[in-house]
Amino acid sequence: MAWVLKMDEVIESGLVHDFDASLSGIGQELGAGAYSMSDVLALPIFKQEDSSLPLDDETKHPPFQYVMCAATSPAVKLHDETLTYLNQGQSYEIRMLDNRKIGDVPEITGKLVKSIIRVVFHDRRLQYTEHQQLEGWKWNRPGDRLLDLDIPMSVGIIDTRTNPSQLNAVEFLWDPAKRTSAFIQVHCISTEFTPRKHGGEKGVPFRIQVDTFKQNENGEYTDHLHSASCQIKVFKPKGADRKQKTDREKMEKRTAHEKEKYQPSYDTTVLTEMRLEPIIEDAVEHEQKKSSKRTLPADYGDSLAKRGSCSPWPDTPTTYVNHSPSPAPTFSSPPQSTCNVPDSNSSSPNHQGDGVSQASSEQLQPSATIQETQQWLLKNRFSSYTRLFSNFLGADLLKLTKEDLVQICGTADGIRLYHSLKSRSVRPRLTLYVCREQPVQQGQQQAAGGGGDSSSATPYVYHAIYLEEMVASEVARKLALVFNIPLHQINQVYRQGPTGIHILVSDQMVQNFQDESCFLFSTVKAR
Repeated sequence: MAWVLKMDEVIESGLVHDFDASLSGIGQELGAGAYSMSDVLALPIFKQEDSSLPLDDETKHPPFQYVMCAATSPAVKLHDETLTYLNQGQSYEIRMLDNRKIGDVPEITGKLVKSIIRVVFHDRRLQYTEHQQLEGWKWNRPGDRLLDLDIPMSVGIIDTRTNPSQLNAVEFLWDPAKRTSAFIQVHCISTEFTPRKHGGEKGVPFRIQVDTFKQNENGEYTDHLHSASCQIKVFKPKGADRKQKTDREKMEKRTAHEKEKYQPSYDTTVLTEMRLEPIIEDAVEHEQKKSSKRTLPADYGDSLAKRGSCSPWPDTPTTYVNHSPSPAPTFSSPPQSTCNVPDSNSSSPNHQGDGVSQASSEQLQPSATIQETQQWLLKNRFSSYTRLFSNFLGADLLKLTKEDLVQICGTADGIRLYHSLKSRSVRPRLTLYVCREQPVQQGQQQAAGGGGDSSSATPYVYHAIYLEEMVASEVARKLALVFNIPLHQINQVYRQGPTGIHILVSDQMVQNFQDESCFLFSTVKAR
């Protein structure tokens, strides 16, 4: 116990001595070399801390937040920006989240906003030569895009657009109040833009950048609201998974002290809010003028994997009329000479369809250009989707499945567009074959009565009439359409029965017609 008290006395005496020494300078006058407090506060370190403080709550709470469903790399140091590995051509979800507090940005409440997603270069050196780099990529990959939007998998996006001259950008409208997810596909890989390609070189990093705009006074989406981005590297298919596994194994081999210097791997990537920097177009133009030739990247070597197999090509739609030349089907019984007599056993020579069969000639062709595709959409009452499919060729539209169209256009219009593309007419409830009886001349009647050769007579040509409704008015309308008779001139439609009596055609009679019945048709002037 004496030893403990002895140590306490020594410690206490030492503390008193240090405290006396620290007070020894109080009261002395400051010399010429002393520091001024105003000068101290003006040091850069204090200015930086002061400027870094948020000026208002808006800095803490950006209006939107974008989260990409892809894991971050575990091999990133604590104070460095996150890095995410992506597979080429794979669809990745970007969730568009409304992060506003009550009362924030009230002008967009209940309205749509426009977002532009881009793939850009992370390195400043490549940003200045972006135009040449993208032109070189386009030269080596004709017809491909750096960035695509997976429309069938996306949720809540409206009026999607891709500009053929901007291969690295997609844009769409969305409602912040509704769940919105955009699925993107990046088709360029990081090693395509390395200056030297000898194998094993590190690929250049890209950035996924999302810029969101609201409408101005003229209704155009030009007022900037928010921007955010994240750093990525793109590998060939499944390469990102292997790289992620390699980084994880390397981190497991490190000591606990070394692991503290690195960020953990997160399941999702939060895009970091950023301030828009003005695009230095003067520098870009200077670079273009300075190089007399277009600089192309080196040969890209192995061909890249495609974006995925397309839907099977649609089969030729079944129509009710065979347009190929074929022998006319005939029946053994001779044709009736009376008018309006149904006889399923009567002769049925060549028959042709009515106006419904002409739909096959108006179907969208795979070779249709963008302009022809737009005209087809307008002609078939899909004008509200012309902007959505503004860059679609006929082949692009025909490759979409029924599920794709329902996802893009909604259930009702999606199914209608699918059936229009496949030229699926409404299956008729009843098919009738009708031939107009020609008036018999007296000379022809005598020749026929004298046993002339009936085989040389002109064969009867029948028209096919398809009834979607089993009513008498539909029969009259179809007859007027096929035989070019004004509908208002048809007073009644009769069927000739036993002993030549005329029976009024009613709805109940039409419902009892046998399918593919044959009729001879003639007109009688009303008295």
